[in-house]
Amino acid sequence: MDITQERTEEQDLPYNVFAKACPSRGTLEHVTGRWGSLTLGALYDGSSRFNELRRRVDGVSEKMLSQTLHALERDGLVHREAQPTNPPRVDYRLTPLGREVAERVLTLVHFVEGHMDDVLTARQSYDETRGAR
Repeated sequence: MDITQERTEEQDLPYNVFAKACPSRGTLEHVTGRWGSLTLGALYDGSSRFNELRRRVDGVSEKMLSQTLHALERDGLVHREAQPTNPPRVDYRLTPLGREVAERVLTLVHFVEGHMDDVLTARQSYDETRGAR
């Protein structure tokens, strides 16, 4: 069954990401945005503290990671657990739903990583044909 057939069978679902007002668009944005997908992937191996995540997701600012974690927590994909210690300890982990989403995101990540030679060749060809911009 191809993706078109799957989509046709799913049209009875109450949500349609292609509809402008559908709330699933926000979640899709949280999951597929650069920081959301990298954060989900980083949490796939287990729970992490904030600074551990920040080091793992190279290049993310403290502000962006905080916003990303809040959005993913609100969507039910990440669980935040604060320990009443001094200093406070906060751990983040995937929920069961978040784990399912992360598996799918990581499938795409691994596919892209495995095809980067093709992408880089295509970029080079494009730039040579049309001129680098």
